[in-house]
Amino acid sequence: MTVAKKASDTTAAFTPARDIGRLLDIMAALRTPKTGCPWDLEQNFATIAPYTIAEAYEVADAIARNDLADLKDELGDLLLQVVFHARMAQEQQAFDFGDVVEAITAKLIRRHPHVFGEVGAQTPRTVEGLWERIKAEEKAARGKPEPAGALAGVPVALPALTRALKLQDKASKVGFDWNDPRAVLSKIREEADEIQAAVDGDQAHAAGEVGDLLFAAVNLARHLNADPEAVLRQTNAKFERRFGAIEKALAARGKKPQDATLAEMDALWDEAKASE
Repeated sequence: MTVAKKASDTTAAFTPARDIGRLLDIMAALRTPKTGCPWDLEQNFATIAPYTIAEAYEVADAIARNDLADLKDELGDLLLQVVFHARMAQEQQAFDFGDVVEAITAKLIRRHPHVFGEVGAQTPRTVEGLWERIKAEEKAARGKPEPAGALAGVPVALPALTRALKLQDKASKVGFDWNDPRAVLSKIREEADEIQAAVDGDQAHAAGEVGDLLFAAVNLARHLNADPEAVLRQTNAKFERRFGAIEKALAARGKKPQDATLAEMDALWDEAKASE
């Protein structure tokens, strides 16, 4: 007679560990038919992809907040996404986690000949060019045709600001770029004027002009060696901080924002700004 395992017997083997093998075993258990987790078993690459993206943003958020304790947890969540995808691929006999590790270690060694090979010392700029050259050689060796067009290869699913930055980087490499950030500032003023004209006239075109303005703003950030996603996150945090100060000041007066005038909140905003 077969005796069913108790839940305690099953879970006893899965104690926390520093070994990546334990995480792989846990993922395998979650994906085991009949005894695994119903939610995990229901997932596929497409349904997990949004979680993978979200976890990457959680990592970036912890870094922006300089919260190393939170960063440890968020990196674990992001690692789980890699393990999850690798497990699903293993079930399809496509590849497994070991293949993923082998592929990335081989790539890092191959693309850093100045560290692991005989190429001489490099500057950060030349390393970037070396990486791109080796990457192109890898594609050629695999018989993979180069994408058509200078802007090819930028994933559509990227956040809009990041994708704009990458498109501009690619255009810059073939000479389509300004050499002076002041020229980009002039373009921003031009786009702002076009928005003004649209607002005063055909407002149906205003949204498109706003898109042009945002694209130009990304270009300015690029020329100033700033990551537009990062600087916008910083501005969002600044706005939250200052608006929180407005709410606190109003609360001291027995008010909520909806009870205050715009002029009153503007004055409190200026106070919050000055205090920083």
